Amino acid sequence: MEKTVDYYFAPHSPWTYLGHARFAAMVKASGAKVRVLPVDLGGKIFPSSGGLPVGQRPPQRQAYRLVELKRYSEHLKLPLNLKPKFFPVNGDDAACLIIAVELRDGVAAAMQLTAAVLAAVWAQERNIADDKELIKLLGECGLSPDRLEQSHSQTVRERYEANTEAAMAAGVFGAPSYCIDGEIFWGQDRLDFVERKLKAQ
Repeated sequence: MEKTVDYYFAPHSPWTYLGHARFAAMVKASGAKVRVLPVDLGGKIFPSSGGLPVGQRPPQRQAYRLVELKRYSEHLKLPLNLKPKFFPVNGDDAACLIIAVELRDGVAAAMQLTAAVLAAVWAQERNIADDKELIKLLGECGLSPDRLEQSHSQTVRERYEANTEAAMAAGVFGAPSYCIDGEIFWGQDRLDFVERKLKAQ
């Protein structure tokens, strides 16, 4: 039976960045479907689940986060700026742009743009809250610049809200979260378990 993965993420999450390419390859190999579901992590999911933005976490947690990011970046051989120029950054507009692309161009295009947005923050020192950068990212992905205007539509904003509500209803509290048959796998370090789930009959 074909499986579907609900892919909940924030477009400025370093952990989503570190896992995105592996996840995309994994679902392609398994033939699974993906529902691309960017969510409002800091504005709604964290407050409802006890999570805190990075700057509000205790110093030891902030320090260890940097250690782990460096470890995974080196292990996965992915470039990552531990303290990027444009972070913290508001990810709402990028999230809505991904949704607009998914609605008009399909899941594959949305996954491609997600990869570009994540890399823009964590590897390229680009500001994903700047419309000019978002237009450039669309162009780099071969997508229409019209998607930016479409991302401001009521339909897209309502979808963003619905994604976030669905995530909270599913018990999601962090990003990335991969949900298969009602089971949550939180974090890119759980992708081995995601792969096993996808291979299970």
